[in-house]
Amino acid sequence: MAQTDAKEKDSQLTVDELLAKAKKPSADAMVLHPFYRGKIETALKCTVRDFNDFAIWYTPGVAAPCRDIQADPEKVYEHTNKWNTVAVVSDGTRVLGLGDIGPKAGLPVMEGKALLYKYLGGVDGVPIMLDTKDPDAIINTVLMLQPGFGGVNLEDISNPKCFYILDTLREKAEIPIWHDDQQGTATVTLAGLINAVKLVGKKMSEISIAFVGCGASNVACSRLIFGWGADPSRCFMIDTKGILGKHRQDIEQRKHEYVDKWKLCNITNAEGRQGNIPEAMKGVDVVIALSKSGPGVLLPEWISTMAKDAIVFACANPVPEIWPWEAKAAGAVVVATGRSDFPNQVNNSLGFPGIFRGTLDVRAKTITDEMCFAAAKALADHVGDSLSAEHILPTMDDWEIFPREAAAVAMKAQEQGIARIQMSYDQVYENAKKIIFRSRNLTQLMMREGYIPEAPIT
Repeated sequence: MAQTDAKEKDSQLTVDELLAKAKKPSADAMVLHPFYRGKIETALKCTVRDFNDFAIWYTPGVAAPCRDIQADPEKVYEHTNKWNTVAVVSDGTRVLGLGDIGPKAGLPVMEGKALLYKYLGGVDGVPIMLDTKDPDAIINTVLMLQPGFGGVNLEDISNPKCFYILDTLREKAEIPIWHDDQQGTATVTLAGLINAVKLVGKKMSEISIAFVGCGASNVACSRLIFGWGADPSRCFMIDTKGILGKHRQDIEQRKHEYVDKWKLCNITNAEGRQGNIPEAMKGVDVVIALSKSGPGVLLPEWISTMAKDAIVFACANPVPEIWPWEAKAAGAVVVATGRSDFPNQVNNSLGFPGIFRGTLDVRAKTITDEMCFAAAKALADHVGDSLSAEHILPTMDDWEIFPREAAAVAMKAQEQGIARIQMSYDQVYENAKKIIFRSRNLTQLMMREGYIPEAPIT
């Protein structure tokens, strides 16, 4: 009800008021980040009744679980928090829509990621910023970090090395490796697209899509969307030099470096279109933009050339490629962005907390595309009868989606034979719900008791 009221209120705002609202989160962030001096901290989860308990948690008592793990390495998941801990690893070379800002400047984003992991999924995320751009150094570092973590979330690593890093680590690592900019973005985008296409009465196999941007996110989006049934020959990929296709000799000459890009040159754009964004958008049903921060990257006059009942996903952060109200005025029926302060947030945050919750709970060895499909379907199905042009996805305050997503992912992992623990759907769901409730309630309790100080602004 509150969400509906907020949407109705927003619809009555002027453009200037909408712009002011869009700028407020950044202004608030500059007050609150130095106020709290970070968003996460380490807290105890065991009892300390008195100082005698130190003999249990540290020396000499701790030697007993150490010896138990030495005898059976899998016992590390029983004696330590490895079972619930994910490393959030970045070199800061592709942060949000900000680009290569370095590991120090990227740290606030990784802390935010850890916050969402904990509050939405009950997962303990640990930000790890690497002062190197060398892909092999990143790979080796992650491999050396494995003993202390149940999984790794790669984040904000530039293209094309991010593909090489992920592929290599998925092959060599003994724990699940996830690149959220690829797999997370793609999962949530697919979920939103499933419902958007349903809403306008079209079929996934018949739609045409213009993918604006050809970085890690959109390459991964195209892979999942094509895997779900969209026809790549009817679709177009656009990078900084124009539409991809067999005519792109610049990519062909570097096809060993840009493996995925060259593959897309050969399977998309069957009609051989050339040009740039406006040429790619003509007559298409859907635009999925994951390019550079806007506004002004997508123009209203280009949207007006799209097919009837057009769908526009303008998902660059922190500012979408076009403001939602501009896209609507130009004829788009469904508009989504990556922001939480507009309807239809297509954001990784709806994916990674629940996906990793399910992955960790059945101790899956990796995270497959099929597990991403399961998560996307859970997200899309959860909307149910409330599906509308301004509600194609659940919102982050719909807590129930995360344990349901976890359960769907866990079931698929077991079906694929990559889970070390066998659990029923209900068992995963109830366990995930319990863990997530604890995390949310603990935060609320600390706020009520004043251990988290009240924010100085509203």
